[in-house]
This record gives sequence, C-alpha cells and structure tokens, in this order.
Amino acid sequence: MQRLLLGIDWLSTFVGQAASWLIIALTLMISYEVFSRYALGTPHAWVFDASNMLYGALFMLAGAYTLAKRGHVRGDILYGFLSPRMQAGIDLVLYLAFFFPGVIALAWAGIDFFEVSLAQNEHSSIAADGPPIYPFKAVIPVAGALLLLQGVAETIRCVLCLRSGSWPLREGDVEEVDVDKLKEMVQGTPTAELADAAPPRDNPPGAGR
Repeated sequence: MQRLLLGIDWLSTFVGQAASWLIIALTLMISYEVFSRYALGTPHAWVFDASNMLYGALFMLAGAYTLAKRGHVRGDILYGFLSPRMQAGIDLVLYLAFFFPGVIALAWAGIDFFEVSLAQNEHSSIAADGPPIYPFKAVIPVAGALLLLQGVAETIRCVLCLRSGSWPLREGDVEEVDVDKLKEMVQGTPTAELADAAPPRDNPPGAGR
C-alpha cells in the first residue's frame, strides 16, 4: 500500500514539476510582448489570451502536486495541535463531503468542454490570428483526473492514520508553518534543550582551576 501511495505522489510531483516550466515560457512571452509593444511598436492581441491559458494550465496541473506536498491553504495553527487521528478524521470528512464532489464535477465538465471546443476548432476571438483554445481545455479533465487520483491517495492515508494513530510516510512533505517550532514557542522550551543547556552537576563552573 505504501508503494502505491508513493507512486501516486511521484506521478503528481512529476506532472507538477514538468508544468512549472510553463513559467519560463510565460516569462519569455510576456517579456517579448513588452519589448515588441514599447520598442518596436507592434503589439500582439493574441498574447493576452495565450498568457491566460499558460497560467491557467500551470495552475491546474500543479493542483495534484500541491496536494501531494500538503501545500494547500489550511489552518495550520489550529490543525497542527490536533492529534493525528483527529487530523485524519477531519480530513476524511472534508474529502468525502467537499473534495470529491467538486473534483469529479470539474473532470466531468472538463471532458464536455474539451469535446465541444475540439469539434468547433475553437480559437481565441480576441484577434484574427488568436491561438487555439481546445488544447487548453484539454488540460481541465487531465488536471481533474490527477487531482482525483491524488485525493484517493490522501483518503487512504486518512484511513490508515485512523487505524494506526500516525500518518503514513510521504516523500517531500512540505509545511509552510513549522508546527513543531510553534508548539515549542507556545509550550515553552523543551526539557531536552534545558538539560543540554544546564552545566553538569558533577563538574560545576570553575572546577579544576
């Protein structure tokens, strides 16, 4: 089971990191448009739609990656003080009640959006040479499927945590808030650190002079 969960994590991570290269393409395209507009006096109307589609594709394809790394916004200050079983219980309810209905609707509607766009050979109407839109709409069901797959992995993790009382291992776990440090600040200096800072009893300061 752990190998399956890590395999799904790897797929989400691979797609997210591959999609991150769209940032380079987006930066180069915007930089060229700024140069062309202000230095050459030849703006391109299609850049507006193209930049929106690139950013949208990046945003959607990074969804499963962010979920795998536990990077989505949550109330870490409160959530981090709960026991693992309590965390897993809350996550499981939220996944079943909100996550899966929303993501399934996204993937299902995305298939229809893509099929209609492809059949119509849809292009951006902002300019005569507007870029095609159907490749961008193809990203919607793909991103939804990846997000759904990662959600299944996270749901399995919740069930395993409820059984064992501890979260299964994951690769590259990232937290924006260091919950352990926050607990130390709230609860005071850990006993282990106090013991390390205190001088040894059998060797008081000044002994041996």
